[in-house]
Amino acid sequence: MNRIEAIRDRLAALAPLRLDIEDDSAKHAGHKSAGGGGHFRLTIVSDAFAGKSLVQRHRLVYDALDDLLKQNEIHALSIKAYTEQEI
Repeated sequence: MNRIEAIRDRLAALAPLRLDIEDDSAKHAGHKSAGGGGHFRLTIVSDAFAGKSLVQRHRLVYDALDDLLKQNEIHALSIKAYTEQEI
């Protein structure tokens, strides 16, 4: 399973209505600090974010991706998290 598929699989727990994942790893090729992990941008729309602050929304995403972060499959992650009413 590639990294984008793995991210998509983990975020399914949030029942996204929309999920866009962009792999920006090529822009950071050769950065030693990445340690082999990828750089990703994601936009996720989910009712799971209703009534949640920005920090709480990001925490939900990070919790869903916890194993990938710990395994350094993800080095950097930019998150845009919305409810359906906000888009």
